[in-house]
Amino acid sequence: MPTSELPARPSLESLRKQAKKLARDTAAGDAAALARARAQQPQTSFPLSQRAAQLVLAREYGFPGWPDLVKEVERRLGRGLEWAAAQARRIIHDNDLEALRRLLSEYPALLSWQTADDDGGLLAMATSSYGDSGDPSHEEHFTRLACAELLLDAGAVVAPSIAEGLLRARARRLLDLFHRRGLLPPTLKFLAALGDVDAVRASLNTSAADLAAVNEAFMYACHLQQPSSAALLLDAAITLDDGLGHQIDAGPGRSAFVQYFLEHKPEVHTPDPFEPWNAFVSQQVDHAMRDGDTTTFVDLLRREPWLLSTAGLQFQARWIEVAVLNDRANLLETFLTLDPAILHTRLPPPSQAIEFAFTYVKTHLLPLLLRIWPVPDDLPHAAGNGDLGRVKRWFNAEGQLALGDLTHHFPANNGHYRQDLHAWFGSGEPNEQRILDTALAWAVLNNHFEVADFLLAHGADINTNWCSHEPASILHELVWHRNYQAMQFLIDRGIDMTIRDYRWNATAEGWAAVAANDEKLAQWLRDARQQRERASQASPEAL
Repeated sequence: MPTSELPARPSLESLRKQAKKLARDTAAGDAAALARARAQQPQTSFPLSQRAAQLVLAREYGFPGWPDLVKEVERRLGRGLEWAAAQARRIIHDNDLEALRRLLSEYPALLSWQTADDDGGLLAMATSSYGDSGDPSHEEHFTRLACAELLLDAGAVVAPSIAEGLLRARARRLLDLFHRRGLLPPTLKFLAALGDVDAVRASLNTSAADLAAVNEAFMYACHLQQPSSAALLLDAAITLDDGLGHQIDAGPGRSAFVQYFLEHKPEVHTPDPFEPWNAFVSQQVDHAMRDGDTTTFVDLLRREPWLLSTAGLQFQARWIEVAVLNDRANLLETFLTLDPAILHTRLPPPSQAIEFAFTYVKTHLLPLLLRIWPVPDDLPHAAGNGDLGRVKRWFNAEGQLALGDLTHHFPANNGHYRQDLHAWFGSGEPNEQRILDTALAWAVLNNHFEVADFLLAHGADINTNWCSHEPASILHELVWHRNYQAMQFLIDRGIDMTIRDYRWNATAEGWAAVAANDEKLAQWLRDARQQRERASQASPEAL
């Protein structure tokens, strides 16, 4: 029940200050503040985090959560289009066609709305794919075909980046839709991806001298599993590049070369993706690292020594990331004994290897990684390392965060993460709370519970939607690691076990049962949830 009425012209800054005061008052043991919090969140723990205080305040004003309160404030202050775009993001995610029609009727300017980054607007929300959409199930879950068609029918502006995104994501049904509407560029790579052999042949008659375009089209033909187009384009590429023909003919042969890419989907996001031979060799090395196949890995690098030279620096950084993700300590050590150029370059290529070590609980690999990259000196990395002394240095004498320039801290300095935030929430700039919550997540994942307790006592949100991929909770993430000790830590400290993830609308318990297919873990979480519910019914004031 609402206990306060929102002013006609509310101030978001004033509301934030009210939430901060409520958090301070509960920390000081103020009886009225504690009663307010319990009235809106019976199962809350004290002291309140800033996020929890915002939730209490939002409910006092009659809103389900802080984002709902913020949207209403923005609407009342006349920020209608931005508010509508945020609404559209959620509506499209939910695939709610009727709600989208109503919103477009009320805000027709949304059809041409884009951010300052020119990100493709609402149509990008419907067509962007978080992962590979190469099979129908993934495309259904990662994209919103019906919403895209509705937006096109309504006259949505089609940014050039949208077609490129469909191509990279292998979103076939969307590609077909855009092709039927005449919205795909008639370039060689799109013709190849669509498998239009006659059009590819006709295009080659006019663009056959452009080796780069032919190579790119060959890779995308394989990417979209179009064997006839791929074979035609490979012949054209070899006609233009005798060296490529010699390499392939002396190696796997043309048919096997094409078949390899058809079976293993070429990496079109990696360095130099449109150099077919380089991509072929480097991807084999990548697979050997992923599979832990030391013999194949070493043989390939000795056969292709350029991969260990400065010409292969980007590939070397990629293989190290693969080693971290797949916990290939022995193979990573073997790789470094081959003396790759990345060990000696003054400025090694940027890499997510150290980030992966903390996020995916592979910090035992840090001694190898530190031979190339230093561990960043920021709050999340100090927390992930369990360095409580260093963590405390990011707080002032009053116990408040003192981060300084946020861009010195992960994830505020991470382009990948900012893109993800923009895709999820329409905002690409992590704030202090996001940095603090990332530190908490890394501390918990890596079993540094003393550090985690310190962070919780200083404002970290145990119910943060942090996750390694899309928004969920730390508890969701721990399902993949089967880390019962860390899960118990969070449960003991009151984490909300009913949080649902962004993509699948499932709890951590659901992830355990379905995604991880671990009924033992699912039952463990179920028992913990039910025990908490029984305790709450027996003594609600104890929570």
